[in-house]
Amino acid sequence: MGMPQIAQNPGPDQQGDAATAAEQVLAGLDEQQRAAASAVQGPVCILAGAGTGKTRTITHRIAYGVHTGVYVPEQVLAVTFTARAAGELRGRLSALGVGGVQARTFHAAAMRQLRYFAPRVLGGPMPELIENKLRVVAAAASRARLTTDRASLRDLASEIEWAKTTLATPEDYPARAAKAGRELPFEAAAVAEVYRSYEAAKQRDGTLDFEDLLLVTAYALEEHRDVAREVRGQYRFFVVDEYQDVNPLQQRLLDAWLGGRAEVCVVGDPNQTIYSFTGADPDYLLGFADRYPDAAVVKLERDYRSTPQVVGLANKLIGQAPPRKGLPGLRLLGQRRDSVEPRFVEHPDEPAEAAAVAKACRELVDGGLPASEIAVLFRINAQSQVYEAALTDVGVPYVLKGGERFFERPEVREAVLLLRGAAAGGSEPGALVPTVRDVLASTGWVEHRPPAGGAARDRWQSLAALVDLAVDLVAEEPTLDLGGFVAHLAERAAAQHAPTVQGVTLASMHAAKGLEWDAVFVVGLVDGVVPIAQSQSRPEAVEEERRLLYVAVTRAREQLTLSWSLARNPGGRRSRPRSRFLDGLAPDSAAARRPAKRPKVVLEGEAGERFERLRAWRSSTASEASVPAYVVFTDATLQAIAEARPSSLRELSGLPGIGARKLELYGADVLAQLAD
Repeated sequence: MGMPQIAQNPGPDQQGDAATAAEQVLAGLDEQQRAAASAVQGPVCILAGAGTGKTRTITHRIAYGVHTGVYVPEQVLAVTFTARAAGELRGRLSALGVGGVQARTFHAAAMRQLRYFAPRVLGGPMPELIENKLRVVAAAASRARLTTDRASLRDLASEIEWAKTTLATPEDYPARAAKAGRELPFEAAAVAEVYRSYEAAKQRDGTLDFEDLLLVTAYALEEHRDVAREVRGQYRFFVVDEYQDVNPLQQRLLDAWLGGRAEVCVVGDPNQTIYSFTGADPDYLLGFADRYPDAAVVKLERDYRSTPQVVGLANKLIGQAPPRKGLPGLRLLGQRRDSVEPRFVEHPDEPAEAAAVAKACRELVDGGLPASEIAVLFRINAQSQVYEAALTDVGVPYVLKGGERFFERPEVREAVLLLRGAAAGGSEPGALVPTVRDVLASTGWVEHRPPAGGAARDRWQSLAALVDLAVDLVAEEPTLDLGGFVAHLAERAAAQHAPTVQGVTLASMHAAKGLEWDAVFVVGLVDGVVPIAQSQSRPEAVEEERRLLYVAVTRAREQLTLSWSLARNPGGRRSRPRSRFLDGLAPDSAAARRPAKRPKVVLEGEAGERFERLRAWRSSTASEASVPAYVVFTDATLQAIAEARPSSLRELSGLPGIGARKLELYGADVLAQLAD
């Protein structure tokens, strides 16, 4: 790592130039952004609402601190949650004339430090890193005599990650999981045994996982004074982005970096806290002013992304939430021109909803809106299939976000290899786009002739995205040659910064965070989905679902449509209530009214007997698994089962609160209870 070189005291001319540069950094910022950017010392909390220019503000704050001489660039560490966000920070700082600032993810920063200090801390070189837990988890599950498939292995790996990020040991995992209301793939004791065996296997093999990177780095700083002295001498000023998503393990590392100092700026939005299921703890943001009583708290509320109509709906939605203790709330102020009001649309069933959304997408594309500026957002990934089919039917391309990473797709890897080979033979400046087209044509790709659908269409879109990227880059740098283009692709691949693929984005609400589109369709807004059924027994979980919908709404720049369907399948009973979060937002017309909320138990006769029988079965099942009863099924789900009396797994899967995992675990037992 090495100690930074401290700049010499500047002369009068240099001081004048620095003062001018500092003022230029603040120029163009609004009043709130300027207040945040000029608060460069002491503990600072920036509450940045959606679309308020958060990244612009924090990069200008760092640049202002450098130009005023408060910061030495090499002594600033900006921590983000994604490599792409870190790359964007570095790029913007470079454009502001500031180099040398370290902008990294928590894991990248920890890896860099641990690799340097491993001989001192671990007595040898950096251990091998486990990039995929599944193999080790599978072996641990086998030793615990659990029968698993790939889905349950992923669930076990997720539970181990949650335990480690919340600093839970195998011994206290069962109690911590029960308190947090975790939905477990196996009984808690069995998960704890797999966790214990997994940790023992890593210790035996001398390997680390990604959570260990943070844990061991924090330990090195806490227990090795020489390491702490060197790291804290290197890094004196810290910026933490998306602070509402920090988990206890990350906070422990941040505390170790700080070593009791208060030169930290945290940036976050309490209204976008949506990752508690991964261990994120919003209390660190909400309690920041309690922890640092002298902290400067600055709010960014001017929304430059969305129209006042979208902003107004977002404010109403989040305004219905109970007040939260801690920092003051945020109320967005729309800065754009007025536009159309958000639309609320009810449909008879899910295929009809998907067909209507696909038709609207077709009309937008035909009207000149690029498909890449349209998104369809849903609560769970399983909802995407019906929209994939509907968009295919109307000939609109789509991109499924959260799938295979762009630069890891076989066709992209092949294309990059071919482009690199062609670049080795030299290329003429000004001929980049036709050269890229010719190289891709050698793979069988034909421009303007996308295949009908499926995997072939995905492959065509990936290659078309490379051509579009070449066109965009030439517009910025006309003399760019093929060698420069290949180098640019390598940089993007390292940062996982994929080019824009021309297709409607299909994404879960979680995956949409941090993104934005001109037109957004938020679909499937029925109770049991939004909020998700398993959240309904815990008020704090329901409020996180509200914030998730808020995130989805604030992705829209200009056009927003929210929709729901009364039945899952055509011909089904149209009894699904629209999401409770739409009450007071959607027009209360006959076509959009949410059915009245039913009391918990209103069943009589045979339906009531079935309900009580199901409750008794649930109680026994929950007791055997050592989990709360609601983890098996909520009362609302049992009531729906008792009323519908499904006779097959297919019929059962159509009811609210019955996901694929629940169907696998309990489907046969439920049908047996109904048959009795």
